[in-house]
Amino acid sequence: MNSFFSLGKALIIIGLVIAGIGILLVLAPKVPWLGKLPGDILLKKDNFRFYFPITTCIIISIILTLLFYLFRK
Repeated sequence: MNSFFSLGKALIIIGLVIAGIGILLVLAPKVPWLGKLPGDILLKKDNFRFYFPITTCIIISIILTLLFYLFRK
């Protein structure tokens, strides 16, 4: 009986994480500065484009680290 409870709890948490990612994907285009911060790398050549949002990745990593730290306590 206890294993079903822990499995159910894990499935609920996984579902909430997937829903949260879905919400972020829907709202991301509406944030104008996301992906256009100073430090994001964009290289354009004739028919080649390379984009690496390093600053955006660092900021998202810091925010997620703080959220996980707060929810862990």
